[in-house]
Amino acid sequence: MAMLDNTISLIVRTLNSWVEHSWGGSLVNDGPVTILKDEDSQPNPLCLKGKRMHGGPQMLQLSLDGTRLYVSSSLYSSWDRQFYPDMVEKGGYLVKLDVNVATGGITLDEDFLVEFDGEPDGPLLPHEMRYPGGDATSDIWLVDDC
Repeated sequence: MAMLDNTISLIVRTLNSWVEHSWGGSLVNDGPVTILKDEDSQPNPLCLKGKRMHGGPQMLQLSLDGTRLYVSSSLYSSWDRQFYPDMVEKGGYLVKLDVNVATGGITLDEDFLVEFDGEPDGPLLPHEMRYPGGDATSDIWLVDDC
């Protein structure tokens, strides 16, 4: 259990640092929020595969082996409309972070991007991710056949 606790602690610490410096959501250079005073500069917007990622990290799902962290961009549509109108207009996304459980660190997988902009009924906003037969964070929504 100690290894799991250490892995989760490492992931949370690294993710917090990574999000602060690499994926600021509204807190980017040309974003809707203006920082009046900051000792550090605002990060540049995150771009993947030549497209700007609007919004910021919302829902997280860690793989059962702890090596992949999937991150979606939508929390609640009413909040998304207020804070991330560009994401609502252009669609949300799902990205994957690779977690190095052996030596520590999290890196963005720049080859993994699921976009929700070209759906038949218009752009979508992804929220939850679940692993069938997964752990307690994902299988609570599944019903076993009797």
